[in-house]
Amino acid sequence: MAARTPAGVVEERGTDSAAVPLPRVGPDSDAGSAPARSRVERWTTGRWLAVVSGVALLVLAALGVVGGWTLAHSSSVTSDMVDHTSPALVNSVRLEMAVINQETGVRGYALSGRRTFLQPYTQGLADEKTALTAIRTAITGDRRAEADLQQMLDRVRDWQRTIAEPVAGASPSAVRSLGPGQVEAGKTSFDRIRKAAATQQDHLRAERSAARQRLSHTTRLRDWIFAATALVILLLAVLAVEGLRRGITSPLLRLSRDTRKVSDGDFGHAIEATGPADLRGLGDDVETMRRRLSQELAASNLAHRLLTEQAEDLQRSNSELEQFAYVASHDLQEPLRKVASFCQLLERRYASELDDRARTYIGFAVDGANRMQTLINDLLAFSRVGRLHNDQVPVDLEQIHDATVDALAVAVEESGAEITRTELPTVTGDTTQFGMLFQNLLSNAIKFRRPDHPPRIHVSAEPDGDFWRFSVTDNGIGIDREFSERVFVIFQRLHTRDTYEGNGIGLAMCKKVVELHGGTIGVDPEHSPGTRVDFTLPAAPAAPPGPATDPAADA
Repeated sequence: MAARTPAGVVEERGTDSAAVPLPRVGPDSDAGSAPARSRVERWTTGRWLAVVSGVALLVLAALGVVGGWTLAHSSSVTSDMVDHTSPALVNSVRLEMAVINQETGVRGYALSGRRTFLQPYTQGLADEKTALTAIRTAITGDRRAEADLQQMLDRVRDWQRTIAEPVAGASPSAVRSLGPGQVEAGKTSFDRIRKAAATQQDHLRAERSAARQRLSHTTRLRDWIFAATALVILLLAVLAVEGLRRGITSPLLRLSRDTRKVSDGDFGHAIEATGPADLRGLGDDVETMRRRLSQELAASNLAHRLLTEQAEDLQRSNSELEQFAYVASHDLQEPLRKVASFCQLLERRYASELDDRARTYIGFAVDGANRMQTLINDLLAFSRVGRLHNDQVPVDLEQIHDATVDALAVAVEESGAEITRTELPTVTGDTTQFGMLFQNLLSNAIKFRRPDHPPRIHVSAEPDGDFWRFSVTDNGIGIDREFSERVFVIFQRLHTRDTYEGNGIGLAMCKKVVELHGGTIGVDPEHSPGTRVDFTLPAAPAAPPGPATDPAADA
């Protein structure tokens, strides 16, 4: 039985979301009771697309073959007319004109007896050769055209042998003595040439007309085939779009709507799967996921309520612990102050009665009490990092550095230290915590110096992607590679208090400050002599551009 929680979450009562597997919902879950789906209904989207694409490709291939044949046939007809029929007719006319020019030259020479009239005859012979070569090329393979050409050439050669060449070769005086019979014979022979040329040209014109008809028919056929191809392609596109809409787009849109309802918080909304087999399987998987999420969310809400209660308990415990730490530190320091005060009072009042050993013991007691007070204060300061001071404001680290150097002026003067720096950036964080960071790093660099070597300390910064990388370098005693991680653990000391004073909290506090601000800190094991402490801090985000000011208004 399902119930709706106040947050709108459907809880599956009586089930354990972590232990009870949900049955798969879908076409396979009711295979025993429902009739088997047809083979087509079991096709996936990929198979549908493959079948439809295959059919479309076959149709397009067939249309392509028909269209290619039509184009080839049209090109063949056009080529035949352009390269053969028309050039043959044109050159046939040129051949006839060349022979006519020959006849004109011969007749002019025969009538005038002047050899200058033979110039058309000479040019006609040259034109005859050119036209004859062209027409033979154009009619290659056309037997009737070749027969017509041969008939015309036979008559031309007969006229040239019997009429033209004797007249052209005769002297002017001999030409003038030609009788009417020879002229009439020449006319009869040339009329036979004209008749042969007319026959040839009639045949060529008929062939050109037939070629034009074939071209027109082929062009119409090509246009019809291209129109049919375009129509079929359009029909295929419409069918493909409609098929995609019904088989893929609509089921996906429905699945998307159902999923959006669930994502909006209606976890009781069932998801119905439609479409091809793989889309139905996807819908079934999403439905199974919805049911699982419904159960997991109910369990998560329960865990959240428990976690909230535990967080409230932890908050109360932390508040009580802070109060306890404050009271404990106050109550612990008060007896320690009394011990130190009374020991010092005892030493002053009974100074004349105390021997050196007694004074030494009193000094030990006072020193122990003072060190205990210092340790308690350091522990309180360490525990307060990140709790009492946690502002996120722009901090100028140059000011922090310079203020720290001023605060360490006595130690700097006593040790003869020299502290230098490069330009330091402004970062986002807590001013007090950054002051603790620089205080501990610089004081350590001054403290752990080599005898007879004044400290030389250099602080630098350089950009490193979205961070600033800082280095605090000194010429002190250095840190061995094996201790480079240990020095950042609280209360870890590498030297006795007699050699170097301190409680072993300084670098641990530095690590806590840097990590609270999202950075890292470590000792460079390769640096020698001395120590180099490297740490990173996130770069401050770029400030948005301020409003433009009017210079005239400022004036």
